[in-house]
Amino acid sequence: MADPPGCCSACATCLLCPYSCRWITAKKEKRKGLRTTKCDCSWFLFLFCVFLFTLVWLYFSIIILNDLHNFNEFIFKQRKLWLDWSQVLLIATAVLISYSSALLVLALFLQLCGQPLKLHWVHKILLILTALVVAAAFTGLGIKWAEEWKSAWISLQATGPFLHIGIVGGMTLLAWPLASFIYRTRSTGLRVFLLLVYCAAMIALYLAPLAITSPCLMEEHQLPPKPALIGHRGAPMLAPENTLMSLHKAVACEVQVFETDVMVSADGVPFLMHDEELTRTTNVQDVFPNETSLNSTAFSWTQLQQLDAGSWFLKRKPFPTVQSLSAEDRNETAEQRIPSLGQALEAVKQSNISIMFDLRPENHSDYQSFVNVTLAVILQSGIPLQQVLWLPDGFRELVKQQAPGIQQVYGRKRLKNEKEPLLHVNLPYQDMSSEEIRQYRQDNISVNLYVVNQPWLFSVLWCSGVSSVTTNACQVLKEMEHPIWLLPSSTYLMIWVVVDCVSFLIILWAFFLLK
Repeated sequence: MADPPGCCSACATCLLCPYSCRWITAKKEKRKGLRTTKCDCSWFLFLFCVFLFTLVWLYFSIIILNDLHNFNEFIFKQRKLWLDWSQVLLIATAVLISYSSALLVLALFLQLCGQPLKLHWVHKILLILTALVVAAAFTGLGIKWAEEWKSAWISLQATGPFLHIGIVGGMTLLAWPLASFIYRTRSTGLRVFLLLVYCAAMIALYLAPLAITSPCLMEEHQLPPKPALIGHRGAPMLAPENTLMSLHKAVACEVQVFETDVMVSADGVPFLMHDEELTRTTNVQDVFPNETSLNSTAFSWTQLQQLDAGSWFLKRKPFPTVQSLSAEDRNETAEQRIPSLGQALEAVKQSNISIMFDLRPENHSDYQSFVNVTLAVILQSGIPLQQVLWLPDGFRELVKQQAPGIQQVYGRKRLKNEKEPLLHVNLPYQDMSSEEIRQYRQDNISVNLYVVNQPWLFSVLWCSGVSSVTTNACQVLKEMEHPIWLLPSSTYLMIWVVVDCVSFLIILWAFFLLK
C-alpha cells in the first residue's frame, strides 16, 4: 500500500511509533505486510467512542462548576476535609480528554498516510480504564447529584445552536479519513455501511436546528430587563460568608438583596450562620475544642463573640478569588466576627437594600420561640418591613399577623387552588423551565432562582425573563451588559444555511479529491 502524496516516510514513522509503540520505520512496517484488520477497526471505533464519551464528560464538568461549591461544603460536612474539588475535576478531565484526543488524531493521520492502525495493548488497557472512569463519574453524578442532569438540559438550551455548528464542523473534517478508509478497504459491505451511517448522521445534523430551541434566540429589543442580583450570604467570593464585610462587599456589587441564614443563640440572640456546626466558618476547634460538634444554637452570644469568623477564609481559600485580595481586605477579613441579626439589619437599613433569610434549624424543638425572637429583633430595629423578605415556612401565619408588612417569599411553585396569590417565589434554578418563568412574569409573580454563578447560566435565565438570581459571584454578573448567548433568529438561520452548504461542499471535495 503506497503512501499518499505528501506523506513522507519519516512523518509516517513519527505517527506510527506513539500509536503502535513499535519503534521501527514505516517502511519496515510495510515490508512486513501488516494491514489494518477488522479487530484494528473495532479498536479504532472504540477509541472514537471513548473520545466522544470523554468529550461529553468535559461538557458536564464545565456545567457542574456552577454548583461545585455546594459539593465542597457537602464533603466538608461529611469528612471535615476542605478541598477545592473543581481543580481535581478539571485536571482529571483534561488528562482524560487530552489522552483520548491525542490517540484519535494519531489514528486519523495514520489512516491518511496509509499506515496500519495497530493500537498497542497498553493503549487498549488505558482506553478501557478511561471509559470505566468516565462511566463511574456519570454513575456517581446520577446517584448523588441527579439535579445536575437538569442543569445540563438548561445549558443545552443556551449552547445548542453553537454546539450544532461545532459538531457539523467536526463531522465534516472526519470526511477525509473516512474517504481514505473507504477507498482502501476491500469489503463492499463495509463501504456501504460506513457511507450510509455517515450520510444519515450528516443529514440529521443538517436538519437538527429545526428541533433546537433557545430562550436567547431573539431580537435585542425583545430582551427582558437584566435580573436583579441577590448576594448569597453576601459576597462570599470576596469576603467570609455571612459577615458584615461580606454584606458591604455585596452592596459594592450593587446587589438589591442580602441573602443570609439566621440561627438563635442559647440565650436568645439571633445571629448569622449557615451551618449547624461552627467548624467550617469559625475557629471553634481552637477556642472550644471540647464543644466542636455542638449545634450552633447551643452556644451563648458571649461565646459566639469570642470566635474568629474570618481567618478560615484566608486559610482554606474556598474560591480562587481569595488569592487576589488586597492587604487591606486581608486585614479586615482576619478581624471578622459572627454578626447578630440586629447588626445586619442596621447595615442593611443604612445601605438601603433588602434582606432575605432562612431561620435554622427548622426541626428544632424551640423553633416557635426562634420565630418570636427574630420577629422582635426585626420590629425593634426600625427597618422598613417591606425591606425584609421572609423565607421560613414554619409559623408563617404567625409572622403575617404580627408583622403584616414583611414580604412573604415561598420556596415552592404556586398551587391550582391558591388561597391567596403568591407574589414572590424562591427556587433552585433547575426547578423552573423557561416557559414557567415567562408565565410567572406575565402574572406579575417575582421569581428568584438560586444559586447562579456562571455567566452562561445567568444569560439563559436573563433571556427567559427571571426577576432575580441569588449568586456567589455578584462581582462577575454585575459587569455583564448583555447575555452572552443572545442571537437574533434571522442571524442563526443564515449561519445554519451557510454552515450546512459549506460542510456539504467540503465533504464532496474530500471524497472526490481522495478518489
